[in-house]
Amino acid sequence: MHYLQHNEKFPPISEADEQGLLAIGGDLSIPRLIYAYNHGIFPWYDDSQPVLWWSPDPRMVLFPEKLKVSKSMKKLFKKEAFKVTFDQDFERVIEACAEIRREGQHGTWITPEIIKSYRELHEFNLARSVEVWQDDNLVGGLYGIYLKEQQVFCGESMFARVSNASKYGFITLVNQLKDEGVKLIDCQVYTKHLESLGAEEISRARFLKYLEIPIED
Repeated sequence: MHYLQHNEKFPPISEADEQGLLAIGGDLSIPRLIYAYNHGIFPWYDDSQPVLWWSPDPRMVLFPEKLKVSKSMKKLFKKEAFKVTFDQDFERVIEACAEIRREGQHGTWITPEIIKSYRELHEFNLARSVEVWQDDNLVGGLYGIYLKEQQVFCGESMFARVSNASKYGFITLVNQLKDEGVKLIDCQVYTKHLESLGAEEISRARFLKYLEIPIED
């Protein structure tokens, strides 16, 4: 396993292990994060670990045109059950994502260091947020990295305090991104929830083609 020094570059993607772990350590500087996302790499670790960098194979993605919206969700949209905004309160969204306790997960990977770095990415218009409101209360949301030149959105985390709130925000985001010409939404790793929304696994090689990154031998 490759251990990164502070300013050291990432090893070739092909050196990732079977789980997709590419490197350990390094920092969460803005240049490193920008490089990572543009090369199909993302940080994912909990607060008891050093920074872990991943590039899994296969990769879970959603093609916007393949989005699945259930009948129950269509009813919620027809009733306009929630109000959705974009980039109105990034900080509250990422902090809420950090606070949510998830089944089988000890602690959170959204550490104060992560929040600080992604807040800076938001200031550069690279990290984007979706807010879901009900009666002026923030009840759900999500955030991710928007690689506009590549027409790829990298989803990072979502939260819901009311049933279906995060799903409502996600569907709204996907439709918005589709209108903007986005080709692919990176969901990173498989979950049944994402599959129910139309996401699927593709090879890392195929995913990297959407980033226009050649595979390194």
